[in-house]
Amino acid sequence: MAHRIPISRIKSEIQITTARSSGPGGQHVNKTETKVILRFNVEKSLSLSETEKKLILEKLRNQLTSEGELIITSESHRSQLKNKEMAFKKLDRMLSKAFIVPKPRKKTNPSKSSIEKRLKTKKQQSEKKKWRQKP
Repeated sequence: MAHRIPISRIKSEIQITTARSSGPGGQHVNKTETKVILRFNVEKSLSLSETEKKLILEKLRNQLTSEGELIITSESHRSQLKNKEMAFKKLDRMLSKAFIVPKPRKKTNPSKSSIEKRLKTKKQQSEKKKWRQKP
């Protein structure tokens, strides 16, 4: 069961800031703020339940700041609007990834033929090395 948090539910708690993009681009880069930075504080969120917060904090702990804030940046496009859309898509992907429950692994035994094949190759290898030894 994959749980999803719609962005519209938490949109009021997301802070959006803009900055100048890095890298080459000439005059355009020097005068426009196309980089978009989204900040979402998971710990202080009122829209999320405690279990949702716990799951996000646990699964995305490497992407969170020490205050429990999730920071997402996008500066790949020259348009601020496209970067904003990309940042929200990134946020949506990250939040949906946090709720994916991995399928439990089923333990299996090796087949008889694979065991035989392994033993046969081991035997061949030992024979090969035995012939290289000095008598």
